[in-house]
Amino acid sequence: MGPTVVVAEKPSVGRDIARVLGCRERGTGCLFNDRYTVTWAVGHLVTLMEPDEIDPAYKRWAMEALPILPKTIPLKVIKQTRDQYKVVSELICASATTNVICATDAGREGELIFRYIYEKSGCDKPISRLWISSMTDEAIAEGFRTIQPGERYAGLYRSAQCRSQADWLVGMNASRAFTLRYDTLLSVGRVQTPTLAILVKRRQEIEQFKPEEYATVTADFGDYKGVWFSEKLDPDTHIPAIAQGKAIAQSLKGREGRVVTAETQRKRDLPPQLYDLTSLQRDANRLLGFTADKTLKLAQSLYETRKALTYPRTDSRYLPPDMIPRVVQTMKLLPPAYQALVPPALPDGKLPVSKRTVDETKVTDHHALIPTANRVNPDTFDPDERQLYDLVARRMLSAFYPPCEYDATRVVTQVEEHTFRTNGRVVLHNGWRDVPPLANPPKVKKAKAAEEEEVALPPLAPGDTRTVKAAVCREDKTKPPAQHNDASLLSAMENAGRTVEDEELARQMKGSGIGTPATRAAIIERLLHVGYAARKGKTLLATDKGVQLIAIMPPEITSPELTGRWELALDRITDGKQDAEQFMQSIRSFSTFLVNYARTNRMHVDFPDDARRQKRRQQLVDRGTAVEGARCPLCGQGQIKENQRTFFCARLSAGCAFTLWKDCLTRGGGPEITAKLLLLLLERQEVRGSTGVIVLREGQLAFFPNSSAQPSAVRSLTYRKG
Repeated sequence: MGPTVVVAEKPSVGRDIARVLGCRERGTGCLFNDRYTVTWAVGHLVTLMEPDEIDPAYKRWAMEALPILPKTIPLKVIKQTRDQYKVVSELICASATTNVICATDAGREGELIFRYIYEKSGCDKPISRLWISSMTDEAIAEGFRTIQPGERYAGLYRSAQCRSQADWLVGMNASRAFTLRYDTLLSVGRVQTPTLAILVKRRQEIEQFKPEEYATVTADFGDYKGVWFSEKLDPDTHIPAIAQGKAIAQSLKGREGRVVTAETQRKRDLPPQLYDLTSLQRDANRLLGFTADKTLKLAQSLYETRKALTYPRTDSRYLPPDMIPRVVQTMKLLPPAYQALVPPALPDGKLPVSKRTVDETKVTDHHALIPTANRVNPDTFDPDERQLYDLVARRMLSAFYPPCEYDATRVVTQVEEHTFRTNGRVVLHNGWRDVPPLANPPKVKKAKAAEEEEVALPPLAPGDTRTVKAAVCREDKTKPPAQHNDASLLSAMENAGRTVEDEELARQMKGSGIGTPATRAAIIERLLHVGYAARKGKTLLATDKGVQLIAIMPPEITSPELTGRWELALDRITDGKQDAEQFMQSIRSFSTFLVNYARTNRMHVDFPDDARRQKRRQQLVDRGTAVEGARCPLCGQGQIKENQRTFFCARLSAGCAFTLWKDCLTRGGGPEITAKLLLLLLERQEVRGSTGVIVLREGQLAFFPNSSAQPSAVRSLTYRKG
């Protein structure tokens, strides 16, 4: 076997690399020749240990054990793929191996997959990095000719490690704390919870929305029409009283209108930018109805298997200058169906370059997503793959087309004290609009008549007069905001919860969004999986459980802006501009805050019971021993029962969650709670002993040592909802 071991992320990618390197000999989990041995992971082979694997004491979920903040989180081999881990680790650690090449996906998660294997195996061989943006044979060969030293990507690994550990610390501590507090299995995450908050906010906006009636009035001047407006209103065409709108319409017929202003401006609609993953997911959702997850999987297949697209998990919409010749070649090699669209994108055979398409300063780990310079036949693709390829190919072409040029005319007509606005538009050059976004764009159902339309207008000048032929008053109501779909939720995540339509403003905010292009689809799917969100047709809705979860969360964990700042910090760690340990310390502090918040939160929320919890409660009641003469202080009805560790109410399965751990005061120097001591506390509310005083007040138990006026231990009697 070769002295250089190449580790790919997936078997299919490994086989492609092996073919380019000429590795034709087959071994267990690898291909090799005399120079190289190519092996592969199967996604993640190594992950972080669970808490109980670090310390068996964490197997029992207990509020007193939180927060869990290990100095280091050890790694473990994933059981299901341990055989392949053994293959990879033995190869990279073999004495004959002189160098290891990381050839996993060129991004944060790909770096983590390799480095965790490398670290867990104890390998100390020099690392090189294969960094490519497409899976064509040419790109792979070029990548090996320009192989990079592994230390160049140390920041990327540290960022990936921080992301992994931060999600573990926040998710593990918050999920356990809120699960214990509300006695319902709850999943809380650094990224998924603020994403859920966006859906919950939209649901609440819709539920709380109160429609308001309004009227719009359109006057017909014969050869053009105008919409009534007043600069004192917002929106300026909405007449708040229906009766007023009708009165205006009735008063106009036969009146003379005079043109006050008629201004024409030459305008240009710039072509759309190239795709990054998120913008592709938005358009695929809007035009094809694909979910974000489906789009990512199709794009990954077109990248890995079909060799038809460049690396899809990119957050850049720009190309570096050295890509210009390759884009020219790509356009010339596009399938025949696109060749009629190529000439305007390559005037005189040259690529028209602007800062909207080619800007090296705005290229991150990867350039924009475009087709590869590889001859492909879309007819051999699956139908969905064919549609997505069509979307990307057409976007690349339109991005290099000329702008759409048109004359925009704005006319204001005065009829007595009323003013009417008319917008006109005459297209001079279609430009990029000659490239429809799809070969067969879906038929879009026309909405009811718009209040204002841009149409071709007759020649008009100030002072011209027209008689009002007719006037129509249209009654309507204000509409609530639309439910989110994949496209709008991705936009909200990308811009940290803000609705930003302006592309330039969105670009400035990029880097402070929720998640990354590579993870956003998985976040949405996770919310659906745990029951916090649901799909209804093309829309995404927060469920009742999702709304309840956000209600009990502190604003710090639901804030999209805060999560966006964390993502920005991770990017800065990648670039070496922020200290990783400082970031992790802030995450540890935040995890502690979440646990304390859950512990002291008194908000009452009734999560629906699940069968698993009901069965567990009933078993606990059946096995418990009654404490004679002890009535539950919480519900006032059930008898108190006990087991080896705790006291609880016999009406536990009916919903009463009175709980008192017997050792809850021992860490603060207090005694263990016995049945006799509990009876005294319920009767007197205060019990004095040789070491101090135990006080029962308002659902809390406090122990005051004799030497202190401050309690050394305070514990809630229950983790119930309230």
